[in-house]
Amino acid sequence: MMITLKAGKEQSLLRFHPWVFSGAIARMDKGVEEGDIVEVYTSHGDFLARGHYQIGTIAVRVLTFDKDEAIDEAFYTRRITEALELRRDNGLVDNPNTTAYRLVFGEGDYLPGLVVDFYEGTAVVQMHSVGMYKDKDLIEKALRTVLGDRLKAIYNKSEGTLPFKAGLNPVNSYVWGHTDSREARENGIVFVPDWEKGQKTGFFVDQRENRALIEKYSKGRRVLNMFCYTGGFSMFALRGGAEFVHSVDSSERAIELTEQNVERNFPGCTNHKAFAQDAFHFMEQAKEKYDLIVLDPPAFAKHVGVLKNALKGYRRLNAKALQIIEPGGILFTFSCSQVVSREEFRTMVFTAATQAKRRVSILHFLSQPADHPINIYHPEGEYLKGLVLKVY
Repeated sequence: MMITLKAGKEQSLLRFHPWVFSGAIARMDKGVEEGDIVEVYTSHGDFLARGHYQIGTIAVRVLTFDKDEAIDEAFYTRRITEALELRRDNGLVDNPNTTAYRLVFGEGDYLPGLVVDFYEGTAVVQMHSVGMYKDKDLIEKALRTVLGDRLKAIYNKSEGTLPFKAGLNPVNSYVWGHTDSREARENGIVFVPDWEKGQKTGFFVDQRENRALIEKYSKGRRVLNMFCYTGGFSMFALRGGAEFVHSVDSSERAIELTEQNVERNFPGCTNHKAFAQDAFHFMEQAKEKYDLIVLDPPAFAKHVGVLKNALKGYRRLNAKALQIIEPGGILFTFSCSQVVSREEFRTMVFTAATQAKRRVSILHFLSQPADHPINIYHPEGEYLKGLVLKVY
């Protein structure tokens, strides 16, 4: 199947950007269906790329710029092998101290539309495009080949990530093997990823290095962990010697998992409390004094159309935290919204600090770890932004 671009619309592909937008297309072969492998050509008939066709603003997700590279089981095996070797280079493969990591990160691993997280023998797969879903059998075989004896089960959790209108009716389920084990380790802390009912693939592995950093700042501090989910930052603050830690999330299920994780890692712990409350309400009513606060909210902006309102939400949240934090305190603040640029995030924090009338210094610029690599031709892959601030 073939797609031809309008004259002059090939420039982004010549710079190896992995998306073709629908507005750039002049014509396509009849019978092209969503998820099909298509070849993209210039208006002069020159080959540009091969990828998955999809209905929407992004019309093609490019898999290869090599005219001779077929999209088959061998292709997926090569790409996933490259991805595994990158994680091995970063000390994540066969590391008994850290058994949870992202194995495949979409465009960052040149597999747009595919995410795979590995949890101590279980590969949790999420397809974000119809094309990847159609190739699911090839991906399963490639995972089994590349991971070998490391792999105990493959769980496909694509029910909530595929286009609803595609009519695929996916069901979250094991597609190979099965496991009753739920535990995974991160820098020695034990967690229980809930890939069947939890958010995303069951855990947020992208904060691994930032959680390790909070441990270094926690000794003797009174810690508030907002939007705690399963208590990741809370565990490392406790291990770092925090005076006490309060974990807050609007989800009662998340609070249950947080308390279970605390008990698993720190049996009989008396300096941790968890609260199922709205974040803004909790901070408005807070009576305790905190000198270390973590703000790790969900993505306020899923697309550019809501960016302005999202930045207002982030600003309000950060201003409130800056108002209640004790002088000399440390604020870890994040945005995981892809459409919020690093500069917009920093400007938002600047404005929040001005509103709170606090003196603030930046100690660290934070980002996603190396198992969430950023394709240099796809800057949109840099989604996680964070700052560590000293507040006076």
